[in-house]
Amino acid sequence: MNGAIAVGVDVGGTKILAGVVARDGTIGRTLEVATPAQDSEAILEAIDGLVSRFLAEGATAVGLGLPMNIDEKTGVALHATNLALENVDVAGRLRDRFGVPVGIENDANAAALAEWRVGAGRGAETLVLFTLGTGVGGGIVLNGKLYRGWAELGHVVVDADGPPCQGRCHGRGHLEAVSSGLAADRAARELFGPDASAHLLVTRAHGGDGAAVAAVQRSGHFLGIAIGSLANLFNPELFIVGGGFGAAAGELLLDAAETTARREAISPADEQIRIVPAMLGDDAGLVGAAFVGFEALDGER
Repeated sequence: MNGAIAVGVDVGGTKILAGVVARDGTIGRTLEVATPAQDSEAILEAIDGLVSRFLAEGATAVGLGLPMNIDEKTGVALHATNLALENVDVAGRLRDRFGVPVGIENDANAAALAEWRVGAGRGAETLVLFTLGTGVGGGIVLNGKLYRGWAELGHVVVDADGPPCQGRCHGRGHLEAVSSGLAADRAARELFGPDASAHLLVTRAHGGDGAAVAAVQRSGHFLGIAIGSLANLFNPELFIVGGGFGAAAGELLLDAAETTARREAISPADEQIRIVPAMLGDDAGLVGAAFVGFEALDGER
């Protein structure tokens, strides 16, 4: 890889992916470890270990994407629904230890940044990204700038007084409770037994199993409620859907989402809604985290 490289660290509920990334989004070597989700110190040590490996290879900055809401003034990571982390200055810890610029962002915000710059959202001025994985994340680009607020789109209410949200969230009927990979796991177990998973659900749905199709479409229906509501707020040029479950479910999910979104959106947004799959796959969070690292290196954050 030629030119400056940054370390991107994408922390998820089940895995931590780290690697070196160039300014154009080209990815070099990567490493992946399981997320020790119930042990905060183990999570921090895993991040430290990955960063130290790549800094030794010549990287000059670090960017973090965490499934947490971030205090934009202090950089402190405030709360995670699916991780044992709370009120921790992860970026400050890395700066103190390694002496390099470190940027931090919500993981879905970072993924939105990557898809906007080098993925499915290139050229758009306003877009919304959903990542449907262990949980549901979201990121928003408004008028050519990444929205730096919480953008916790997974915690918008789409089913009033619906099922409890997961992890350490005390809400009910949130998008994450009905359209995430964990929600798909639960649906699979209800249909196919205690050992079934979202993978089996999606496989059977693509194979034409009616009950599986209905379960995936139900997830898409709730996603469409969120999309229709956001269309009424922002009228973005496009909605991008990624994440492991989002990618695996594919058109079964997206077609159901579009049908519901068009029902919920007001005119003329109802006719203009455009929903597309993410382009960068599992790499979006990694690339976006590295871009946040470059922002720190360039003094933009």
